[in-house]
Amino acid sequence: MKILLVEDDATTIDYIVKGFVEHGHSIDTASDGQQGLQQASTDQYDLIILDRMLPQLDGLTLLTALRTHGNATPVLILSALAHVDERVKGLRAGGDDYMTKPFSFAELLVRAEKLMQRGQSAPINTDLVVGDLKMELLTRNVTLDGQDLMLQPKEFQLLKYLMEHANQVISRTLLFEAVWDYHFDPRTNVIDVHIAKLRRKFEELGHGELIETVRGSGYRLRQRH
Repeated sequence: MKILLVEDDATTIDYIVKGFVEHGHSIDTASDGQQGLQQASTDQYDLIILDRMLPQLDGLTLLTALRTHGNATPVLILSALAHVDERVKGLRAGGDDYMTKPFSFAELLVRAEKLMQRGQSAPINTDLVVGDLKMELLTRNVTLDGQDLMLQPKEFQLLKYLMEHANQVISRTLLFEAVWDYHFDPRTNVIDVHIAKLRRKFEELGHGELIETVRGSGYRLRQRH
C-alpha cells in the first residue's frame, strides 16, 4: 500500500515511516501543508495520514481543498487536539478517522490498514446526481436539465452539501459549519444570501422551487420525480 504522511515533527515522521516500512508499506512524506497538498493532488495514494497543525497550510484547510476537488483518498487525521469539537471538525471536513497524540503505532497500523482496505473495495464516486441536477466533482461542472450552472466557490460547496443530503432538512447551523467551517453566529445572514443566489440561478432555468425553506428548521434540496 502507498501512504502519504503529512507531518512536521521529525521524530514522529521517523517513528511512523519506520513502522509502516517494516510492515511492507511504501510511504512518502511531506513536512508542511502546502507540500502535502501538492503531493496528494499529483500522485495516487491508498491513504493520507494528516497532522492537524502544520506550517504553510493547516491540516483542515488541506483536507477541505482535497475534498472540494473530488479527491476521495481515505484520510486519517493525527492530532494533539483531543477535544471532541476538534474531532468533529476533522470528520466533518472529510476525514475518515481521527487519532490523538500520543498514540500507539499498533493501533495506528490497524486503523490505517482498515481504511486502505475500505478505499480499495469502494468505488470512487465523482458525480452527484439529484433528479435533473448533476455535479461533476472532478471538473466542478454543474448542470440542471443539461444546462450549465455557473457557481462561485462557496455556492458550489453549499450546493454540494445539499445534494449529498438531498430530501433532508439541513439546519442553518450545520450548513454554516460544514461550508464555512466557523462556529455559527446566529446574527449572520451569509447562509440566506448564498441560498438566495442559488435560487436565482435555478429560477433562470425554471427551477426555483428546488431549494425549499422549512420554517424554523433550515433548508431542503428537493428531488423532483
